[in-house]
Amino acid sequence: MESMDLFSSAAQNQEKTAGINSNRPLSVRMRPQNFDEFVGQNESVGKGHFLRLMIENDTIPSLILFGPPGTGKTTLAQMIATMTKSHFKQINAVSSGISDIRKIVDEAQEQRKFYNTRTIIFIDEIHRFNKSQQDILLPYVEDGRLILIGATTENPYFEVNHALLSRVRVIRLQALTDNQMIQIMQQALNNKERGLGEYNTTCDTNCLQIIAQVSSGDARVALNLLEQSTIIAHGSNTAVTEKILQDIIGEKLQSYDKHGDNHYDTVSAFIKSMRGSDPDAALHYLARMIASGEDVNFIARRIAICAAEDVGNADPQALILAMSTVQAVQFLGMPEARIPLAQAVTYIACAPKSNAAYLSIDNALADVRHKDCGPIPPHLRDAHYKSAAKLGHGIDYKYAHDYNDHFVVQQYLPDKLIGQKYYYPTDNGSEKTLKEYLNNHQNTLHN
Repeated sequence: MESMDLFSSAAQNQEKTAGINSNRPLSVRMRPQNFDEFVGQNESVGKGHFLRLMIENDTIPSLILFGPPGTGKTTLAQMIATMTKSHFKQINAVSSGISDIRKIVDEAQEQRKFYNTRTIIFIDEIHRFNKSQQDILLPYVEDGRLILIGATTENPYFEVNHALLSRVRVIRLQALTDNQMIQIMQQALNNKERGLGEYNTTCDTNCLQIIAQVSSGDARVALNLLEQSTIIAHGSNTAVTEKILQDIIGEKLQSYDKHGDNHYDTVSAFIKSMRGSDPDAALHYLARMIASGEDVNFIARRIAICAAEDVGNADPQALILAMSTVQAVQFLGMPEARIPLAQAVTYIACAPKSNAAYLSIDNALADVRHKDCGPIPPHLRDAHYKSAAKLGHGIDYKYAHDYNDHFVVQQYLPDKLIGQKYYYPTDNGSEKTLKEYLNNHQNTLHN
């Protein structure tokens, strides 16, 4: 795909004169052209804040614009295109590759050599670039030949190479509030050049509020719904009504995107609700994921992890039930799989909690990875092969089942870790029994 100038003067003129007869969607026509029209994201582009100062002073560093759909990522890129003196090129990661980047690099070198001009490359959906495609950007961002502006709905800390992240500044854009959405829609209703002003159709605050709520912080969705409802209302010589909106919207749109950052937020809330012993909240987030088409096998795996990490030995039955659920959803499929999922979620949410096992293995791993833990004691080493005894392996090992209560005092940890303790059982649920058993023997063991 050939890269293209993001915002040529011809395109600007077309936008300004397009009006309601344009084939471009309202969300495209109404993209802000300056900060006076831009709504929201005050923490990033409010007066005196970092990104706004960088744009106004034409000193843009490399950036990753990260946020939900319809929050202004592409809009900010277009504003940078018109408000800076840099050579500006745009590509989309879905349809572009390394050859497109190399062409832009060649242009950038010419711009710097002959015109002393920087080149800004805007890469939409940058998370779609694979590792090698992202790596090709590194030297050019590093030496300043390219100022990178990437836009992504995915969490860049998951989807963008760490090497590239270390060379850019991540700007987090937030979902727009309902009031901000209403302000954007009112601008569109009043704008006669690029908006809906020529229709002279009214849309009261209640209807605007409905659109804002359905759009879940996505200005693109809100403006497109507003345009559709305004066209229908204009054709009927009436105002936008709730009935018109209901006909257009139908079933409430789901804001959950199983491939987007909201995916991680929903899963996080799901796990935290089970951990926090709130079955109602856990069921709510389970329903969100199911309704939005999340892979039920993914949900079942998260349930199994929660059973082991957050319930643990306080109720060992939780992991057994969770693993049964993993098998059940594979065997049943949807829609029936929702039933064992709900059973497991409610059981785990209501079960006593302990993360002692989870903490214990992480602490043990930390020692193994960062300490000299010393060799395994000779009496614990494998003694089943020929000549093992000549090496002192297995000599003086005490077989616990030969002693009263199947317990005997002997050294198990390496010399350098004698006295180290990793597992601290709680008093919750079944783990209390394990704690009492250990207390009966462990004091002697560690003395």
